[in-house]
Amino acid sequence: MRAAPTILHLDMDAFYASAEQAAKPSLRGKPVIVGGLGPRGVVATASYEARRFGVHSAMPTAQARRLCPNGAYLIPRFTLYRAVSDHVMALLRELSPLVEPLSLDEAFVDLEAGGAAYDTASARAAGERLRADIRRGTGLSGSVGLAGSKMLAKVASEEAKPDGLLVIEPGTERELLAPMPVRTLPGVGPATGDHLRRAGITTVGDLAEAGEDELVRLVGRAAGVGLFRMALGLDDRPVVAERDAKSVSVEDTFDVDLHDRIRIRYEVQRLADRCVQRLRASGHSGRTIVLKVRRYDFSTLTRSETLRGPTDDPAVVREAAGRLLDGVDTTGGIRLLGVGVSGLTDYTQEDLFAQSLTLAAAPAGNGGDSGAAGAPEALEEPVTEGAAPEAPAAPERRWAAGSDVRHAVYGPGWVQGSGVGRVTVRFEQPGSPPGRVRTFLVDDPELEPSDPIPLVGRPADGPA
Repeated sequence: MRAAPTILHLDMDAFYASAEQAAKPSLRGKPVIVGGLGPRGVVATASYEARRFGVHSAMPTAQARRLCPNGAYLIPRFTLYRAVSDHVMALLRELSPLVEPLSLDEAFVDLEAGGAAYDTASARAAGERLRADIRRGTGLSGSVGLAGSKMLAKVASEEAKPDGLLVIEPGTERELLAPMPVRTLPGVGPATGDHLRRAGITTVGDLAEAGEDELVRLVGRAAGVGLFRMALGLDDRPVVAERDAKSVSVEDTFDVDLHDRIRIRYEVQRLADRCVQRLRASGHSGRTIVLKVRRYDFSTLTRSETLRGPTDDPAVVREAAGRLLDGVDTTGGIRLLGVGVSGLTDYTQEDLFAQSLTLAAAPAGNGGDSGAAGAPEALEEPVTEGAAPEAPAAPERRWAAGSDVRHAVYGPGWVQGSGVGRVTVRFEQPGSPPGRVRTFLVDDPELEPSDPIPLVGRPADGPA
């Protein structure tokens, strides 16, 4: 514990949803829900307007639609969120070299290490300056907690939401924590909370009064000792600077279980390409390819293959993922697929350029977990000699709600919805007035997918 509140915790407010409201002027002040849109989708973030209807993160999207039928339901746009996050994290590093990101929208900062603060007044000034810089640079709001420990700084930022700042003065921890629910403390989930409630412990003050021995008896030694220390406001964990990412992965949950082996292989190849895009965007390559498969009965399998050197070649990743798929029984149906790359490094081994050709000439075999390098299956069906295999039919263009588009005549916009062969687009962009809505055929040649228009660097024009 420190004698001054010089550990800062930043948590952006309803980050994904607020970024969408800032990017789409017609959604300002309206309920926005970001997440999976299919029957098995899950809410990632809900705006504060949507939360008034009872919508919250990790809720099934179908349930959210029942609670808030008039909300705007949008797919996540991680390219946009990553750009905003990079800007915010850069602001944090101007305060201190010790920045510990927890996610795209959340981080701890050691203000003492950077000389940005040494007492309550200077810590508060640094926090307010940070919030203003974030608003100025992105148009979004963040809540800040300041305390003498990481745990208390996080508690403070949660209490400050939305768009606030709270300082917990050292020496006032127990008084502030005592009336709070036990679920306020990090690591106390629903199961532990229910177990403590049945023992008559519902607040942090109850934990402190119960004593260490009683808590050890109730939840075990490690958890009991930790709970008692947190109830007293004790936390000596240092802020740890950002570490390199250990892996990059993408996955999709399907609205209907996949049974067709050709379709499953196609989805794995598509995921491999997306994974490589994310890998390259991070400036890395990797040695180990990982396939994740969740079957119809919710059983989940992971298979991996380690290459002889790091790669960011999409053909190599596709082939490795395909070999791993060969060793998986997909009978009964597949509800989720994922492809990842681990063993990351910031260089690519040059001789891997020819790896796909080398592997294609190797004897056939299954990759499995062993890392064996068998050849991918050349064709799913026999083809008459001299005839080219029939090209698969081009799938109908799909336009997910919230995705970015550009029209040759009307310019940039975003998809409000699609169905029965048509797609509805609202033409607006960050900083513009709410735009007009137009409807097109889904295969309109003048309508194309587009990259998000950046929020960073645009002047703030009101709460997001």
